[in-house]
Amino acid sequence: MRGFLLAACFVMFLGGAAGAQRYLREGPGMPVRRPPQQELFADGRFSFCKLMYNQVRREPMGIGWWTDYPFAGVHLMVRASELTRTPISRDGQEPSHWVVGLTDDAIYQCPFVMASDVGTMGLSVAESDRLRDYLLKGGFLWVDDFWGEAAWEQWSTQIAKALPPSEFPIVDLAIDHPVFHTLFNLKAMPQVTNINNWRRTGDTIEQGEQTRVPHLRAILDRSGRVMVAMTFNTDIGDSWEREGEDPEFFRQFSSEGYALGLDILMYALTH
Repeated sequence: MRGFLLAACFVMFLGGAAGAQRYLREGPGMPVRRPPQQELFADGRFSFCKLMYNQVRREPMGIGWWTDYPFAGVHLMVRASELTRTPISRDGQEPSHWVVGLTDDAIYQCPFVMASDVGTMGLSVAESDRLRDYLLKGGFLWVDDFWGEAAWEQWSTQIAKALPPSEFPIVDLAIDHPVFHTLFNLKAMPQVTNINNWRRTGDTIEQGEQTRVPHLRAILDRSGRVMVAMTFNTDIGDSWEREGEDPEFFRQFSSEGYALGLDILMYALTH
């Protein structure tokens, strides 16, 4: 798996980041791609949806919902088009990558929604109700890049507003769960760190020993389907976003990061 992914992905590393001509900079203040109000996702192909939310606290090295936007999603879409037969929606030459809020009706057109730095998220009653409705109708949410006990407490408190743990408990997924084997067979949960932390420390942890162990946690529906995936104490999105910036970072993190990304994406689209 690792050799195949490295060979398949290395062309992108040589070519640089996809979609750079549209998004000139990263973070607050940059253009936000909202879905069109007419003929939403009319081509019927897969589009990546990034969740916009209100930030109510701050975490080191995070910038709220903007974290890893937009290139993590753009690059994952490119890989999905290269390594699977998934039909990918395009806006011109680039994959369609939209930003949606929980109260946007467009969210019901998104079979897969991703959010980053969710240890800073705050949900209103209306947003919690909409998230519950979206997920129970068959939607899928993946949250990534949040580290440590304080971030976990914030996130778990917010998701409990939509999916109370008495009804929908959070569970750790073992490595033999099907989500780890949808397309590629992973043998361990990968831990990816922010590229700047990796350059500075050479380590994969971001907040000391409390963040040493990465997890894939989940909330299942009543039929056992994963409807919320949580990659905790790891930044899988950086393995996609930063793939073209450093050859060693690419070799160390991108193949496993894409393997997990495509496994979760394919699971979401087929369950």
